[in-house]
Amino acid sequence: MTPIITTDPARIDLDAVHAFLSQQAHWSRGIPRRTVQRAISNSLCFAALEHHGPGAPLAGFARVVTDRATFAYLCDVFVLPAGRGRGIARALLAAIDAHADLQGLRRVVLFTRDAHGLYARHGFAPLTNPERGMERLHVGLYTRANDFPQGPAA
Repeated sequence: MTPIITTDPARIDLDAVHAFLSQQAHWSRGIPRRTVQRAISNSLCFAALEHHGPGAPLAGFARVVTDRATFAYLCDVFVLPAGRGRGIARALLAAIDAHADLQGLRRVVLFTRDAHGLYARHGFAPLTNPERGMERLHVGLYTRANDFPQGPAA
């Protein structure tokens, strides 16, 4: 099966994306649905669908946070278990590589725990100067946020 890759927000199954990210993804377990919805609304998203028709089931997903001029962060890349081993991740990455809004960027970054080989085939390499990178990481944020029905107080 060759997946259909779309960036049409109307074709993204928010329930399926949220279910995977909140229940299965090691990097976002417990993420609130409204956070996923906001992230999708403010990103360039790619959905891999099983077929063209309406209501086509989601097979995979990727999200790109970008200014569409100089920088992009590739994140939330996943293929649902039923679609693994069928080239869906490669199709998603090829669509991202070819997208008009992502051409000419100086830097595209991502983080991965176990898919280095996949990303290396698409030109990614370890950080050139990792000593320059810094982060502010809030471990357990989503778990704590779920303790409050309306989210933590601002």
